[in-house]
Amino acid sequence: MKVLIQRVKKAGVNINGETVSSISKGILALVGIEKEDTREQVEKLAKKVVNLRIFPDENDKMNLSLLDVQGEMLIVSQFTLCGDCKKGTRPSFDKSAPPQIANELYEYFVSQIQSYGVKTGTGVFGAMMEVSLINDGPVTFMLEG
Repeated sequence: MKVLIQRVKKAGVNINGETVSSISKGILALVGIEKEDTREQVEKLAKKVVNLRIFPDENDKMNLSLLDVQGEMLIVSQFTLCGDCKKGTRPSFDKSAPPQIANELYEYFVSQIQSYGVKTGTGVFGAMMEVSLINDGPVTFMLEG
């Protein structure tokens, strides 16, 4: 499982010109699910994301978590994070989980984030989406588990 997180001032998802979800200050999380991923990995990464100290404190030091700042999270499924670009010029998606399993674990990730009391927005699994954001920093991290 791969989760690319970006600290944002705001972010949103549009489909066919219509906003389907948006957040203010918080984290945009792009989530890639691989074949071998488990619910335990999802739980571990959800806990890590909400507790990762990537927001500035009163001294402008990254010392506060999403929970500390009562931030929001926009969670978007992105299977291309599982792409392997080591050979040739066309990515291989052999490691990506089949859509049904990927969607189940993606939805479980969303529910785990919500269990921490975080206001969430989501993309639409499998849809062609336009994701917009104002990156705060920029601050971006890749988490794997």
